[in-house]
Amino acid sequence: MGKRTGIEWTDHTFNPWWGCTKVSPACTNCYAEAFSHRVGYDVWGDAAPRRTFAAAHWFGPVKWDDEARSAGVRRRVFCASMADVFEDREELVAWRDRLWDLIDATPHLDWLLLTKRPELVMLMVPQPWLESPPANVWYGTTVENQEWADRRVPLLLEVPARGRFLSVEPLLGPTSLERWLPIAARGEGWEGVKAEAAYGEARPRVDWVIAGGESGAGARPTHPAWLRTLRDQCQAAAVPFFFKQWGVWAPMAGPAPGLRVEVVEVSEDHYSFLWPDGTSGPGEAGDHGGPGMGFARVGKKEAGRALDGREWSEFPRRAEA
Repeated sequence: MGKRTGIEWTDHTFNPWWGCTKVSPACTNCYAEAFSHRVGYDVWGDAAPRRTFAAAHWFGPVKWDDEARSAGVRRRVFCASMADVFEDREELVAWRDRLWDLIDATPHLDWLLLTKRPELVMLMVPQPWLESPPANVWYGTTVENQEWADRRVPLLLEVPARGRFLSVEPLLGPTSLERWLPIAARGEGWEGVKAEAAYGEARPRVDWVIAGGESGAGARPTHPAWLRTLRDQCQAAAVPFFFKQWGVWAPMAGPAPGLRVEVVEVSEDHYSFLWPDGTSGPGEAGDHGGPGMGFARVGKKEAGRALDGREWSEFPRRAEA
């Protein structure tokens, strides 16, 4: 739990429990698993127990809500950075019910429920939330490449919600989100009218996109062309775009003496990364940055979070509870 957090796109973090099971390539180098092991907790995988917490832990968000009410502001809470709220385990049912009660009791906090299991959301949230979505609940899902965007985003959009967001982190391949972003803002004149008529004003959409690279010992680089695609699509659709980090790999236009660089192999129709473990990762044709593109392992702080000369820190409008 954190009143203060190093995660740039939220005000607080809250974990109803620790632990999870890996389900897709984004999980390969899970920072939460690594941190758990570092502090002595074996809570990852189907066979491992989950770490739960005493009452004092659960009182934290109540205090944050009271502080937000007194200050006349709203605060964002990322839930859960060390788990997945919608993991399907019998021993988590009671803890999840306790979380729903806590969310109902903290109307001045906007809860960001991020999951890699969007297919389970409507089976697990309270029925009244489906009939009348709470103003302080946003649902999000992780999409690390096009395959997982195609699988998860449509499921997320089925959930009745006041807000929906995507965590495209770690971004592991070329990914287009255009079909799930608002349409009216992308077209003018007759084309815009036709698009809006085809889908209707009530068409579910993604309201916020958070993107970033990977950190940690086994981190894989994120190509700037992939990020530009997401940013440009969000800008065209008037959807807030937040670029969180490059991770430990910084993109480079050429060799840099003294730095560890992994070269991007470029041909006319494809490019591929040479990953730190010696294996190759395929890419696609397009804006690949040109021959000689490479990545230096400089660390998260040094790599920073600037894309094309600026930081992208756009937030959605907060809902009124």
